[in-house]
Parts: sequence; structure tokens; C-alpha cells
Amino acid sequence: MKAVHFGAGNIGRGFIGHMLSASDYDVCFVARNPKKISMLQQRQEYPITLANKQQDTTIVNNVTAINVNEQHRVAEEIASADLITTAVGVSALGDIAEPIAKGIYLRMKANNYNPLHIIACENAIGGSTRLKKRIYPFLDERTRAKAERYISFPNSAVDRIVPAQNHEDPLQVTVEPFYEWVVHRPALLEGFKEINGVHYVDSLEPYIERKMFTVNTGHCVAAYLGYLAGYKTIRQVMSNSTLRAKVRHVMEETGAMLIRKHGFDTEKHQKYMDTILGRFANPNLTDQVTRVARSPLRKLSPHDRLVRPAMQASEFGIAIPHLTSAMAAAMLFDDKRDEEAMKMQHIIRENGLSSFIHDRMGIPEEHPVHQQVLTRYEELQRSKINAVLT
Repeated sequence: MKAVHFGAGNIGRGFIGHMLSASDYDVCFVARNPKKISMLQQRQEYPITLANKQQDTTIVNNVTAINVNEQHRVAEEIASADLITTAVGVSALGDIAEPIAKGIYLRMKANNYNPLHIIACENAIGGSTRLKKRIYPFLDERTRAKAERYISFPNSAVDRIVPAQNHEDPLQVTVEPFYEWVVHRPALLEGFKEINGVHYVDSLEPYIERKMFTVNTGHCVAAYLGYLAGYKTIRQVMSNSTLRAKVRHVMEETGAMLIRKHGFDTEKHQKYMDTILGRFANPNLTDQVTRVARSPLRKLSPHDRLVRPAMQASEFGIAIPHLTSAMAAAMLFDDKRDEEAMKMQHIIRENGLSSFIHDRMGIPEEHPVHQQVLTRYEELQRSKINAVLT
């Protein structure tokens, strides 16, 4: 079985590529970094190390790579593949749509009607569906009709912390022991070879939202609060009992919404939150606050990890003082090395805070959450560190 994976970054190699290789897929990475491409072609293997006391290391084999700009070669690989996966970041899905479309065209032209599954492993709700919408405009009507029969885009949810790192071996990746990859089973075509370790479910939304609004929300909240308090790493933030409690309070608010909406068992969800907090505090992982906090405009957008759970909780009548405080902290993120942070600060200065909350976060001025965020922002701005730590 052959898999084509877009993205040879830390998530691609340390998570998706590893799982595919362990399920006896030959993995062809489609990447941009010439050095990594060359090394993958030459070695056809790389090490991943678990962030545990033993530093357990596994060799991932049966891999190679090609450059995304070699579109004919990429198309040829897709034409004969059994599976396509991505880990490029949701904002980059549009960049890989045309190469995938060319591969689909070549596949249909060659009358290869074996089922093909295209799974976007991104931090986004409905990632595979988004990718499909990007790909189809590049296909002619006849090819689209064939693709509808023989190609499927199952949505998925992925979860594994893989921090930025620097190894002597550019291919080596350090990952946390915990991982979760959930795939929507009803979208699978007959003949699909299941991937070892993947959880296949009939209803995906509860798992996506549980992950997004617990892990992603909690992680960025730790980063934004930690940034205001002057911490450098997530581990340092989690060692501060006051900040750790604040992160948990946010997760309890999103958890109350998830329990109401999806019927999760309260006790099991409490244990899930305990697990997540333990992951953030992993002493064997060093994750930079500024890395986790980056791209605040995306994280504060209407359908992402802060605003979406806040608005849903509000609909259920759930109080969210800690979540609105976290949103305000995100709006104060002003790391000069982060392009989005600088753009956000410029927008707030030029247009005003209320306009930003309305236009960028999608929260109407008359909505109670709008005023709560506004008030908490003003409180945090007056005394950043003291307001966070009290």
C-alpha cells in the first residue's frame, strides 16, 4: 500500500508518517525543504523519540520524498496511491489543491478506479471537506463526476504535541507519548485499509470539538496567560499553580458546553481534562510560549478555539468569565516576531477594540460576550501581570 503525505514537518514525520509506516504503508512525503527531501530520499528512514524518561526511540522506515514543485512527479505518485494525507496547516491547503487535482486527473485518465481516500490531518473542523472544496475547481466536470464515485474525503481529528525542536539530525523528531487520530468511518469507501492506532467513529463532531475546545483552547490559553506573566515555556506556565488553575477553569467552561451539547460523561471528561493538563506539564517537553501563542488572528476567528466555544456556551446559558478573560489575553499578545500579532495590534489601534471584537471575532456589539471581553481586556491592559496572577 502506498500513501502520499503532504508536509514533512514535525507533525508529518513525528505523527502521521510514523503511523502510516507502522501500518505497512510506503510513505512518500511531498515537501518543500530541499535538504530534508534529499535526506529522506537517501536514507529512506528517520528516528522519532518519545518525550518520556526513557527517551524511547523508534526508526520509521519505508519512506521517501519529492518536492511539491515537481508537480508532474507529484501527480504520478497520486495516480497510483492508496491514501493521501496532509499536515501542512489549514491555511496552506489551498497551496496543495492544484497538485492534488492534477494527480486525480491523471488517475482518472488512467482508469485507476481503486478507492482513494484523502484525509486532511489539520487543526481545523472539517479539514478534509475544506480541502475537497479547494481541489474541485481545478477538475473538469467529467473528472469531478468520476472522483465523486471513487475518491472520498473523510474528515478527521488529530492530537499530538510536537514542539519546535533542533536536533543534530534534521530528520529526528521528539514527540509526546500521547496521540489520538480519529476518522469519520461513514466516509470510508469499500476496500480501505485501516491504519493501526486510528479510532474510527460514526459521528466525528463530538471528538473534533472535544479536542479543539479542550486541548487547543487550553494550550493557547496557557500561552497567552503565560506571555502576559513573562514566562518563556508552557512547562513554566503550568508550574505556576495560579495560572494552571486558570487554564483548568477555562477547560471547565468549555467542558460544561461539550457535556451539554454532546452528552459526554462528566466524570470521564474530568479525567480527560486531567490528562490534558498533565500533557501540558510534561517535564520532558520544552514548548515555547510564543510558538503556541502565534497566529492570534486565526485563533481569535469566529470558528476557532476561543470564540466558537464561548458563543456556544453562551447559547446554553453557561457563564464563561475565564474564557472571556483568555480571549482578552490573546488580544494583548504583541510579540514583535509574530506577523499576525503585529497586524492585530495595528487593527486594534486603528479601528478600536469594539470594532475588532465585532469585525474579526464575529461577536455582535449587542451580544453579552462582546461586553465581557471588552471589560476584561481593559482590566488586563491596566495591570497585565497582576491581573493575570490574581
